Amino acid sequence: MTQRTAPSLTPDQAFDALYAFCAPALVRQTYLLTGRRELAREAVERAFQAAWQRWPEVARDRDPGGWVRATAYEYALSPWHGFRPRYRTPEPLPADPDARALLNALLRLPPSYRRTLVLYDGVGLDLPETAAETEASTPAAAGRLTRAREAVAAQVPELADPATLHRRLMELASTERLRADAPTTVRTSGERRNAFWTRAAIAFTVAVIGATGLTLRTAPTHYEAPIPPAQAVRGVPPAPALGPLSPTERTLRAKLRGEAGNGPERLAPTPG
Repeated sequence: MTQRTAPSLTPDQAFDALYAFCAPALVRQTYLLTGRRELAREAVERAFQAAWQRWPEVARDRDPGGWVRATAYEYALSPWHGFRPRYRTPEPLPADPDARALLNALLRLPPSYRRTLVLYDGVGLDLPETAAETEASTPAAAGRLTRAREAVAAQVPELADPATLHRRLMELASTERLRADAPTTVRTSGERRNAFWTRAAIAFTVAVIGATGLTLRTAPTHYEAPIPPAQAVRGVPPAPALGPLSPTERTLRAKLRGEAGNGPERLAPTPG
């Protein structure tokens, strides 16, 4: 009896399966980091676009979902978003008072503490995995987690219990009903963006080569001494004053004055 093997997935199918499994929860987790719904969706979309561009590497990774999650968190916590006009004003907070208090407490934490707290108490990673994803040592990650919990409990005392904090984080992320785009849309938009930047890089390279060629063509091939500044010429005798006209000069002047105002008549050659 022969054993049937599971059919292998194409890259598109494997990517879509990873996206369908990870993207919805990842958008909600990223919202806990940023407090911005649109930024959370954008961060997850950009992370999956980066994964699709490097799919052979990501597909062989020990934890493809963790690779995408780390990329999305890095993008979401980038300080450059504060300079973008669309993200300068805060978004409306949740209507529920308890959810609003928890989100305010999270957003007051330093980004590294907030990320550690979301990974450990929200996502459910253990301490070594949290330390590895945040690029910190295990003792450093434990210290961040402890101080983050203390800061949250100082603002919302009922969240001092880790189990209650985990439950409230999940409730806050779930009540927002954030949705991710379709995987096909993410793949095609990423491919279009990649093609745009590729064409832009080619155009920039061509412009640099053209400018370099023009510079080499028009640049001087030998040293030219600078022109010295102008100086007054000394020792030149003044121009002599005009004396009285000679009889010949007076006759010529009278002849010129007697001609028509638009000049003498046209000269014509005479035969012989």
